[in-house]
Amino acid sequence: MTNPARVTNVPVEELPADVVRLAAAIQALPEHYSREILPALERVLESTKRRRRILNMVQDALSQLRLDMKYLMFDIEATRRERDEYHARLKEIES
Repeated sequence: MTNPARVTNVPVEELPADVVRLAAAIQALPEHYSREILPALERVLESTKRRRRILNMVQDALSQLRLDMKYLMFDIEATRRERDEYHARLKEIES
């Protein structure tokens, strides 16, 4: 086979089990068949890795957004408490 090293360089844990089985089945084919299919397999592997990276980035962004929302909620509650304290002080001064 011409490109088996490229297929096996992809860490297996990054790929779905179905894709790993597909790659193994393609590599088990005679060379003249696998040579024709390997470019398509490479594209599938790359798009799978790219989707996994994008999914990880989206999950990280959502986690950061949740954390930011918690900080914002804390900040708005603190601001409301301060506002209420200032209003109470202002009423005491005006009375």
